[in-house]
Amino acid sequence: MIEKKSIKKTTKAPVSYYEAVGRRKESSARVRLYVVSDKPATIGEATLSKGDMVANGKDMAQYFPGEVYKKIYQEPFRTTNTLGRFTVSIKTNGGGLVGQLGAVVLGISRALEKVDKERFRPILKKRGFLTRDSRIKERRKAGFAGKARARKQSPKR
Repeated sequence: MIEKKSIKKTTKAPVSYYEAVGRRKESSARVRLYVVSDKPATIGEATLSKGDMVANGKDMAQYFPGEVYKKIYQEPFRTTNTLGRFTVSIKTNGGGLVGQLGAVVLGISRALEKVDKERFRPILKKRGFLTRDSRIKERRKAGFAGKARARKQSPKR
């Protein structure tokens, strides 16, 4: 006999956020900028406070290690003077680390644009953060040797 367990519904105040998607090469990133007050908020399984940044369940500094990466993903916030104002949650997949970083920067910029279009869009556009880098790997052509531009060797005689 199967017991029926009572399900308790919790009425938590929904946390408002701005969501955007960024892509580069084979990578894509779904970025959410949460508007939270000074007290910590529970987002998914993690409890985050204002200014925290999480990528795929890890802290941003762990996911993108090093000062160079940190400077790159914080640049849209520095440009718009919003560093530490939002809690950021990012889900990325595909590609490599640098491609994912480019996707994250584009996603953050697009989400910031949704926050205040009139004020942030001209600043972000001027710095080139709203431009999608469309360079992707060239496809392999049938009948050629292996890679995209490789050709079969011709016989000498």
